[in-house]
Amino acid sequence: MRPVDERILETMRDEGNMTPRALADFDVTSQSHGSDRLSTLARAGLVEKISRGLYRLTDEGEAFLNEDLDASTLPDPTDD
Repeated sequence: MRPVDERILETMRDEGNMTPRALADFDVTSQSHGSDRLSTLARAGLVEKISRGLYRLTDEGEAFLNEDLDASTLPDPTDD
């Protein structure tokens, strides 16, 4: 996990489903970096892709934000 990942997850919890462009609009990250990070978070199971370019927070992502889940217990998303 990178520092921006928690900001992405928090923004999704507060704002709902997100696209990489929406993350850029919220000044969380650039659109291209947001796309990369959302893909990585999806591989880790913290978000899921619900349609082309649209992601939502999973129960695991919510648990991580609530400090009920240690990210080291998640599958290795093979960070880029």
